[in-house]
Amino acid sequence: MPKILIVGGGYAGFYTAWKLEKQLRKGEAEVTMVDPLPYMTYQPFLPEVAAGSIEPRHAVVAHRRHLTKTNIISAKVTYIDHAKKTATIEPLVGESYEFEYDIVVVTAGAVSRTFPIPGVADQALGLKTIEEAVAIRDKVLTNFDKAAKLPAGPERDRLLTFVVVGGGFAGIEIFAELRSFASALLKNYPEISFEDTHFHLIEAMGRIMPEVSLPTSHWVIKNLAQRGAEIHLDTQLSSAVDGVIELSTGESFETDLIVWTAGVMANPTIVRHTDLPIEERGRLRVRADLRVGTDEEIVKDAWGAGDVSAVPDLTGGGVGGYCVPNAQHAVRQGKLLAKNIIADLRGELPRQYFHKNLGAVAGLGVGVGVFQSGKLAIKGLPAWWAHRGYHGLAMPSWERKWRVVGDWIGGFFLGRDIVSLSAVQAPRAVFEEFASRPKPPAVESAPAVEAPKKAPARKTAAKKETVEVPAK
Repeated sequence: MPKILIVGGGYAGFYTAWKLEKQLRKGEAEVTMVDPLPYMTYQPFLPEVAAGSIEPRHAVVAHRRHLTKTNIISAKVTYIDHAKKTATIEPLVGESYEFEYDIVVVTAGAVSRTFPIPGVADQALGLKTIEEAVAIRDKVLTNFDKAAKLPAGPERDRLLTFVVVGGGFAGIEIFAELRSFASALLKNYPEISFEDTHFHLIEAMGRIMPEVSLPTSHWVIKNLAQRGAEIHLDTQLSSAVDGVIELSTGESFETDLIVWTAGVMANPTIVRHTDLPIEERGRLRVRADLRVGTDEEIVKDAWGAGDVSAVPDLTGGGVGGYCVPNAQHAVRQGKLLAKNIIADLRGELPRQYFHKNLGAVAGLGVGVGVFQSGKLAIKGLPAWWAHRGYHGLAMPSWERKWRVVGDWIGGFFLGRDIVSLSAVQAPRAVFEEFASRPKPPAVESAPAVEAPKKAPARKTAAKKETVEVPAK
């Protein structure tokens, strides 16, 4: 059987493996997927996880539960040598080894792209992983706990000031969800007033959410302003050293939470360690049919999809002629990729990827959303229902859908869960503090060194010499 190696278990990789399992004939191919994480993260739910509306584990899909026919390897791929058709695999435990394949599928995704701004690497959190979303939620809750016992002053203001960098969809959604979360927390913290909380979003461009129309983006800005959140347009972050925010406008303030959402880049672990062709922006060069290569030349037995790949957008709506890196494209590309691989195995021609964006929908906190499709714009509660309906259906597997819907229903009747589990970052701290330890062995005292005995004093009395006198 030909061996198919899928590098990456995110949207595109998971859906490729999932569809291959359903569509491959028995014995037609052997599929192996390599990813250091045991799950796929449904990233559109990360803002709601950070805001306490969805249980973190419900926003991820376990590989081994849903990919029952795929060989799952929890490891990193550190090099792809397609000339030899081998991949270097670095497992979580043990030594690296070479994995031979017949077909490689590169779906390694993207990571947060940052700029060399002082303090960002040391202070900020991204929004690409479930762990980051959980850390953001716990940070907000912990800061409320600390601030509730502090008098008014700079330290209290620092704890209750929250900053998001980046005004794209991800940035606006996490910004609005955190504003909604903080407002909901106030009833549980009578020591903190609405005016005590401060929210700032920093965007270098002159507008937010380029996926929606300009009037719709203006409505979002106005809505957030009415809810006590400030958006700084045409503004760059100059420094964030020790949480001191310095803006290009000269404004400065302190914060204890910085969320960075200002762009992504192809996973450098893969694109910098392969002999496959990489385009000028650092992504895998992929054709419209998802085969690696160009219109003139095809790299045989190599495929790519998702955020790590530069997939041509045949609709003409993509930035620079390529599909934008988002879940909507990655999911659809993964599904088509499975069909194209099977078609290629059976001697058929693969189909080109073509998807015209039907619209964009965003959640802006409980009860508030925005939807844009062409010139049609829906705002407020109806758009929020559309957001939850779309993503609830898009979540892979009915098992996951029911868990997420259960969170939403529970939140409607019971409210958000406001328990901070920040101590989970050091789970053994309490145990170690009170754990009994064996007493250190007693140190045996060294035997006393006896002083050398002095020789007994000699009597020095002179012997009496007897002189014999001859008799007369």
